[in-house]
Amino acid sequence: MAVIRDRRDSDLPVCIEILRDVHEQAGYPINWPADPARWLTPEQALGIWVVVDGDQVVGHVVLTAAGPGAEVERLFVDPKATGRGLGRQLLQQCVTAAAALGRDLSLEVVDNRGAAVHLYRRAGWLETGRTPIDWGGEHATELIRFTAP
Repeated sequence: MAVIRDRRDSDLPVCIEILRDVHEQAGYPINWPADPARWLTPEQALGIWVVVDGDQVVGHVVLTAAGPGAEVERLFVDPKATGRGLGRQLLQQCVTAAAALGRDLSLEVVDNRGAAVHLYRRAGWLETGRTPIDWGGEHATELIRFTAP
């Protein structure tokens, strides 16, 4: 049974390994961060969680402050563990935490992330806009904004 818990410092190397696999297999993030540990630990984080199956970290998410609201960021699941609802569990963790903080919740995703967009729509998130981007190269041309249901 998978469990969500606060990310520990000792989880960071495994999270970076999983992120590397996700980057290589699914193109997220589009541009590999110069400092992955720092990228996974944004200063404006309100919470950072991992999903653990047995004793193995298999997913990651960050809830960040965005003005008076909050945003879901750095959400990814080990490619070997996809299809088990773990991404949805991590997303729900952010919904619950943002509600407890009294913050409206949103997220942004690039248009090349079909599985992620499908997850958000299936979970009832509403698309609220699209913004052209120039940093996605040939892989992505728009940033899609969603708000929590």
